Amino acid sequence: MRVVSLSYPVSSDIVREAAEPKVAAIGQFDGLHLGHASVLSTAVNIARENGVPAALITFYPHPKDVIGKGSYEGYLTPQPDKQQLLEAMGIDILYVVEFNKEFSQVSPETFVEEMLLPLNLQTAVVGFDFRFGHKGAGDAVKLQELGEGRMSVVTVPPFLVDGEKVGSSSIRIALKTGQLSDANRWLGRNYHIRGTVIHGEKRGRKIGFPTANLELTDPFVAPALGVYAVRARTDKHHDWIPGVMNIGVKPTFHEGITEPIFEVHLFDFEGDLYDQIMTVDIVQYIRKEHKFESVQELVEWIQRDAVEARKILKVSE
Repeated sequence: MRVVSLSYPVSSDIVREAAEPKVAAIGQFDGLHLGHASVLSTAVNIARENGVPAALITFYPHPKDVIGKGSYEGYLTPQPDKQQLLEAMGIDILYVVEFNKEFSQVSPETFVEEMLLPLNLQTAVVGFDFRFGHKGAGDAVKLQELGEGRMSVVTVPPFLVDGEKVGSSSIRIALKTGQLSDANRWLGRNYHIRGTVIHGEKRGRKIGFPTANLELTDPFVAPALGVYAVRARTDKHHDWIPGVMNIGVKPTFHEGITEPIFEVHLFDFEGDLYDQIMTVDIVQYIRKEHKFESVQELVEWIQRDAVEARKILKVSE
């Protein structure tokens, strides 16, 4: 997959490189959930039928990051994850448009004339709720009108799971409220985070449950505080290793911590993980974080959590 960085207005060099007709899905696609997959597969299928490249036009940073609209916080799929998933979905060209204050002021008409058409789009594929241009003034119908005779537009209907529309906002809410099973079902895969293993307080080692403390590599959406059954691997240990993760503020030992701490205990693993990049596949939510009256009570609960996680992950002791 070729990745092309764009800014407004599109440079003449980019226009020359974009001479070949193509089919492009357009949108933010944070999460690349099942609804997004239906839009992308539609674009890829049309592209293959017409013998042209399948492209995706997306925006970075997230528009809500720039214009400060809504309760937006973190990414479900930061750029590196998005690129990896898109390549697996069959996207040939990824256009990443720099979203800034100037670009946020561009009208729907200007967006089509000075951004889309210069990229030589044969067909634009969008979701039913697609909005574009200043203050989201344009929609799928407007896009069709503006492209009339020069660019066809295909609008993909909402994707439903058990009668519910799949959307990034719903997934964010599910993650933050401990409804991980819903989030994973709508994503079509387990949600994951990634971080560098850093030195912590080493308290887990003293109580018999050494943990890898993670400093997230990207601004992922943080799931609800609590304990999770997980699988993890690093850039040096490529096989998935089962384990249990706590996302919390360590209320048994501290007060006043506001940012969540990510601690992963890997089952039956010995070795130095410091400074390695760890990806954590979050399989199932086990329980909320508690404040315990004693270290012994904490240890007993951790033991229960480990047994439960092994059961969930089908790992024998």
